[in-house]
Amino acid sequence: MLLTENRKLTVMVIGSGGREHVIIKTIRKSPLCGTVYALPGNGGMKEDAVTVDIKASDIDGIVAFAGEKKIDFAIVAPDDPLAAGAVDRLHKMGVECFGPEKKAAVIEASKVFSKNLMAKYHIPTASYRTFTDEESAVRYLENASVPVVVKADGLALGKGVIIAQSVQEAKDAVHGMMSGKLFGKSGLSVVIEEFMTGPEVSVLCFTDGKSIRPMVSSMDHKRALDNDLGLNTGGMGTVAPNPYYTEGIEKKCMENIFLPTMHAMNREGRTFRGCLYFGLMLTKDGPKVVEYNCRFGDPETQVVLPLLKSDLLKIMIAVEEEKLADMEIEWEKGYACCVIEASSGYPVHYEKGFPITVDKTFDAEIFYAGAREENGKLLSNGGRVLGVTAKGKTLQEAVDKAYENVKKVTFRNAFYRKDIGAKALKIKSVSE
Repeated sequence: MLLTENRKLTVMVIGSGGREHVIIKTIRKSPLCGTVYALPGNGGMKEDAVTVDIKASDIDGIVAFAGEKKIDFAIVAPDDPLAAGAVDRLHKMGVECFGPEKKAAVIEASKVFSKNLMAKYHIPTASYRTFTDEESAVRYLENASVPVVVKADGLALGKGVIIAQSVQEAKDAVHGMMSGKLFGKSGLSVVIEEFMTGPEVSVLCFTDGKSIRPMVSSMDHKRALDNDLGLNTGGMGTVAPNPYYTEGIEKKCMENIFLPTMHAMNREGRTFRGCLYFGLMLTKDGPKVVEYNCRFGDPETQVVLPLLKSDLLKIMIAVEEEKLADMEIEWEKGYACCVIEASSGYPVHYEKGFPITVDKTFDAEIFYAGAREENGKLLSNGGRVLGVTAKGKTLQEAVDKAYENVKKVTFRNAFYRKDIGAKALKIKSVSE
């Protein structure tokens, strides 16, 4: 058992984005942490980990590398390798892991499964119907209220949800998904559900199947442009904690959503060990589940983990060894804000390969997502290039510091939203 061993551990982190970068920076603070390998990582992580050119989807390569380097502990961060059984394969060779096995990762990998789970165990969510043939789905839509939500069953890089404003738009979404044109096999089954309204909250939870420990709540900003305009993205920024998420709401979520989900997965023989992400909507009828993820969110992790005072690596090992109840988990009392710098044109078409420069007066955290190293220079290499995270005693202080420092990180064609945290600040001022 790794928790009782008095030695430095060799750790492998699977993934390449900002989420993986903040995980790496956080576990490196642990006295248990020795060499950290990032597979594949990115050019911006090289000061914090040894990057290895093995894709997160290459499970054979990951397993072979783990054996070659005698990896003590693996952290599998992205959804694809989790859904494909990377943890199962690593467990078979005796490597302890943070992340759910394939049978538990299905909670994100199949929206049909997760909706049926919530219905079976009376976990509050939007009313819905599932379909495996297009004709039945189209017939159902004839009498549907709009807006209506159409979801691809499987993983679709966070883009498998369409909020249709008209019946025709919903039919087009169904056709695009079920024909395989939009998301391949992920859209061959669809969920059609009611459109819910209310503030959204993201809550990440550590769970070992025996106990569940929520982390600090956060507020994501999905749209590409200010004032929540433009296309949906993987996330343009976050703040934590989320001012909508009061102690009273947290108690309701624990009683009606978090614990029931953990117990439901146990009863289904799919015990979940890892980070269980709850995407919530605070409706007039109370908190409801919008979606589950089987891993840390991105960019939510970039504001949640910087507020963690406790040893992340020890917590992750305790989750794997089903000793989470024994862990004391402490959080800072302040706030954090992350602003994403992206390439102009994201999330559709964008150019990359531009040098990234950081001013010497920079005094926040950078978590690199789309960056590569070439001839000693760091170049932009993706849609979301990096995130700048700052902390403060107040939310205003955290937001102001993040924006001061975003201006100090530049590359050609960079853009970022100017209103990350504005909604949270408005709500906070009203409630105070």
